[in-house]
Amino acid sequence: MKLAFSTLGVPGLPLPDVLRLATAHGYHGVELRTHPEEPVHTGLGPAERADVAAEFKGAGVELLGLAGYARVAAPGDDEPVLAEIRALLDLAHDLGAPYVRVFPGGDLDVQTPEEADATAARRLGTAAEHANDLGVRILLETHDSHRTAADAMRILGLVGHRQVGALWDVMHTWLGGEQPSETYAALSPHLGYVQVKDIASPDDTTPLSLGAGVLPLAECVEVLSRHGWDGWLCWEYEKRWYEEAAPLPDLLGPGSEHLSRLLNDSA
Repeated sequence: MKLAFSTLGVPGLPLPDVLRLATAHGYHGVELRTHPEEPVHTGLGPAERADVAAEFKGAGVELLGLAGYARVAAPGDDEPVLAEIRALLDLAHDLGAPYVRVFPGGDLDVQTPEEADATAARRLGTAAEHANDLGVRILLETHDSHRTAADAMRILGLVGHRQVGALWDVMHTWLGGEQPSETYAALSPHLGYVQVKDIASPDDTTPLSLGAGVLPLAECVEVLSRHGWDGWLCWEYEKRWYEEAAPLPDLLGPGSEHLSRLLNDSA
């Protein structure tokens, strides 16, 4: 398995500094939080996009994916959501990123679960055609209204398109009461990559250094290794949402060492 980290942990940091952190601390790739407040976003022009792609190539670091914020199950008209996904897909194609992350984002106060599932599946099925043309995969993250693999599979089972897969966020499946073996069994045919992290408790999700909290990271890695999965582990450290959290650059070295130990132990 290869290691990456998300720029959610280093909000606003210029890309050259991000890439230096990756190479200095043993990470093979970077997931870019794709938002207007970040250096890389869908408003970049062609020359800027070419520059970003060249910076990754020059650093020898892979661009794992774009972490976008489209909410595919959200109530409302389809077109604004589809336009947001198309913009992310176009950017991913231009930068050479294989994946685009989307959220479920259903609102079960105004939708039934069945309505949320159908809305998400309809939009993903439509967007999948554009994704297929560009050679980029859309990954539905286990998150918010669909935090477990069982939840996500209700949507993915309706879509049934190879360009639409799953992103396993280990915190959300754990908070949803799902065991890593259950999550993997459900998502394995669709799995793009895995987001790892650590927290103190279900009531305190402030990000911690990997191994310092309660999430079953060792069990997740063991399940993946046992099944011969050789994709990406991406550390999503949610510094942007928790200003009091320790700075990620200080933790990146110990984090990659911890993941490497887990991989060695599970080999």
